[in-house]
Order: sequence, then structure tokens, then C-alpha cells
Amino acid sequence: MKRVGEERRGDPKPAAVERGAPLYLLGRVLFRAFFRAVNRWEVSGREHVPPRGGVLLIANHTSYADPPIVGSACPRPVHFMAKAELFKIPVLGFLIRRTHAFPVKRGAADTGALRRGIRLLKEGRVLLVFPEGTRSPNGKLLPLETGAAFVALSSGAQVVPVGVDGADRVLPPHSPLVRPAKLRVNIGPPVELDDLRGDRVTREAMRLATARMEEALKELLPEERR
Repeated sequence: MKRVGEERRGDPKPAAVERGAPLYLLGRVLFRAFFRAVNRWEVSGREHVPPRGGVLLIANHTSYADPPIVGSACPRPVHFMAKAELFKIPVLGFLIRRTHAFPVKRGAADTGALRRGIRLLKEGRVLLVFPEGTRSPNGKLLPLETGAAFVALSSGAQVVPVGVDGADRVLPPHSPLVRPAKLRVNIGPPVELDDLRGDRVTREAMRLATARMEEALKELLPEERR
């Protein structure tokens, strides 16, 4: 996500009761069964995801498989941003629109997508973002952009880090085939940001929040991924 400027933060709305779309729920069941059988996946820390209220999941990004991996590992339905170009692909666009995805334009700050993400969080939903802004070319965590911190501070949502190890081996770059590589998903405790929240989201608050979020992600990844 790209860097954005200052904006006022409204009061969070009461948490909403979540109901996943039927296609999303079916997909989650199938993905869980697939990753368990083919990739021997291990998921730890599901208890760190609050059962109610807005939650911003932040995860490292190494593969196109990351959204279904993280979405399947989370105990609650997950909404996520996907690059706008994907929604123009006939079958894929139809499917992702019905599985809690919404478009984001890359290359500039997409304020419309940011506002939609903030609104979902204020409604008590779970939103997944990849704060590196792009897939890592070598599997190591890239420096985080400040957009995720802006969304977190603007919405008042809790931030839960997710470390994914093995997604780039499950679905390597430029490969159309999923491979039977070992997959691990580590969900960490919420990142403490309450002392950075205020009536306005400042650049300094975003910088400090981004640093804490990056450190939390590193703690969930093996040494060679940090």
C-alpha cells in the first residue's frame, strides 16, 4: 500500500455480526482441505484473532497463493484488496467479487479503496492487507509502506500480524501449478497501537506504527525470511 497524507479518524462503529458469502465459505472449506492434504499446512495462533470487532490482518507477501492461504487460516471471514486488473478477467473477476475481494489501483494512493477498507473495519469486519505493497522477489520481508498503518489508525481496528512461510514454494512466481511444499502460517498477538491513536492520524504516528508492525511480522518469520 502506498503512502498517504493525514486524515481525521472517526469513532469506530459497533461490531457487526459477520456472515460470509456462500461461495466464500465453500472456498474456505475446500482450500483448508487442500492445504491440509497437499501441503501439510500448520496454522498456529488462531486464538489471537479477536472474535468480534474490526481486525486488520497484515501479512508478508511472496505468492499469489497468499490471499487464500491467510483467508483459510483465519477463523473469521476475511475481506481483502486485489489489484484492479484481476477484476477484468471474466471468470476470475466474477469469483473474487463474490469472495469478499474489492479492487485497488496500484501505482498511486487509491483513496477510494482505503476508504472502503476503513469502512469495513469500522463495521466490525476483518480486512487483509499486504503492507509491503508488492510480492517479495526473494521471499524476504520488504520494508513496509505506511498505508496499512494509516488504515489501522484511522479505523481504530486491532492489527493482527500473520507470517506465512512456504507460499512461494506452494505457488512459485510464473508457475500455474500448485506444488506439495510445506506450508506454515503463524498468527501473532495484536500489535499495540493505542498510544498512537488520536483525533488526527499524523505522519509520525504512521511511521511508528509501521515500525511496530514490521517488527511484529519479523517475529513470526524464520530468520531467512526476515
